[in-house]
Amino acid sequence: MPLRTTKHWFGVVLDAPDASALAHFYERLLGWTLYKDTPGWATLAPSETHGYNLSFQTEPNYVRPVWPSEPGKPIMMLHLDLEVDDLDAAVAYAVEVGAELAELQPQQDVRVLLDPAGHPFCLYVDDSD
Repeated sequence: MPLRTTKHWFGVVLDAPDASALAHFYERLLGWTLYKDTPGWATLAPSETHGYNLSFQTEPNYVRPVWPSEPGKPIMMLHLDLEVDDLDAAVAYAVEVGAELAELQPQQDVRVLLDPAGHPFCLYVDDSD
């Protein structure tokens, strides 16, 4: 039997040294609404009616991940893939709001960036239509 919650809720939680600061970065990046911002926890969603969100929790012992991975260094635990309409414009905006372009760019049609806490995320244009 598949696991289902009663509220049909799905969320991803990212650890950070400052949950609120990282939430505000993603609020600007995605244009989502900040629904909860308490000490140690913050949550964004595209709207109140969506069943998914992106949350952040403060981890006092947070260590910035290294991407690409290196032996003996903290590795990324996940990354977000975000579809955009214009890759160059989206990269420029992401950098403007606080992202950093990763040194390694393994694909022509994808850009890897790092959020202020070091979590990698990818921007891409879906040309499959």
